Amino acid sequence: MKRFNTLLILIGLWGLAPQTMAEPQAPASPVKVEQVKQTDLAPTARLLGTVYSRNNVMLTAGVNGQLTWIVEPGTLVSKGDTLVTMDTFPLELAQLEQQAQIKRAEINLRYLKRELERLVTLQAQNNAAEYQLDENRSKYELANADLEIARLKLKQINDQLERAQIEAPFDGVITERLVREGTDVNRSDALLRMMDTEHLEVHLHVPVKYLSKISRGEPLTISSEHHLTQASIRAVIPAADPRSQTFELRMTLPPESVQYLTAGELVKVAIPVQQSRQTLAVHRDALILRRQGSYVMKIDDNNVAHKTRVVVGAGQGDWVAIEGELAVGDRVAIRGAERLRDGQRVVVQG
Repeated sequence: MKRFNTLLILIGLWGLAPQTMAEPQAPASPVKVEQVKQTDLAPTARLLGTVYSRNNVMLTAGVNGQLTWIVEPGTLVSKGDTLVTMDTFPLELAQLEQQAQIKRAEINLRYLKRELERLVTLQAQNNAAEYQLDENRSKYELANADLEIARLKLKQINDQLERAQIEAPFDGVITERLVREGTDVNRSDALLRMMDTEHLEVHLHVPVKYLSKISRGEPLTISSEHHLTQASIRAVIPAADPRSQTFELRMTLPPESVQYLTAGELVKVAIPVQQSRQTLAVHRDALILRRQGSYVMKIDDNNVAHKTRVVVGAGQGDWVAIEGELAVGDRVAIRGAERLRDGQRVVVQG
């Protein structure tokens, strides 16, 4: 009986041995990787800039008159679309009157021309006095000048008729309407505000001490809460404000930014504050920041993750300078790194 019990105990221990002695293996975790690279990075400072429209104008009345129609705020318009129409009846009457004045001046000119030709013939035959010929020639020249003045006045009236209908100078949106239909306005009175929503730029005031680090055409990183892009410097205005000791930068935003940014919005602009230098850099998403320090998960050739501590330096765009036991070409996880353990196997996804 004792031998039987001992045999049962040994069989039980033998069955439990594989479960107690086997080391549990964690399943391979899918990750996305990026290689460590060596690049030029410059320390940057993030300053607040404002998005502006390249074309933001106040449209005024071209002539004196009464408004008969004006476009609604918020309307999207194309270049050449009618925005404002005015009552043109007084101008049309003035146009008809001036046309009649021109006809009268032409009749008078033809009469004086015939009279001058007759006097020239008579004077050649010594049958007309010299003063009569000079007097008629002067009348003819004055009538010719009067006809030219009348035609110029007609052109002025025609120009007023054209400006009585205001057209959109570019593609955009009506952002403000200052008057309503039926209002009598004078020339140069403000009627509408119109903004181009397809061509945006960023205006930024930068401390003067950074002027030497910035050049025209240089791309700068611009970010908001929901968008990250790069914009090239279109203009550097090196006139410092005496109070703030800043100068102005203007940067042209790429066309796709109009889907995410709007005029008047505040954005952050990364301004270089020192000369760039060669350094090792990793993608910003590879960094895992903890109170004890920062680290990345290095993936070796056998697809095994290794926790590698790094010292984080300056950043530029998606890349951050680092110092640590990494080399150019090393793979680090940029997706799925947070859940990895040191020594865990991974599956690298494309």
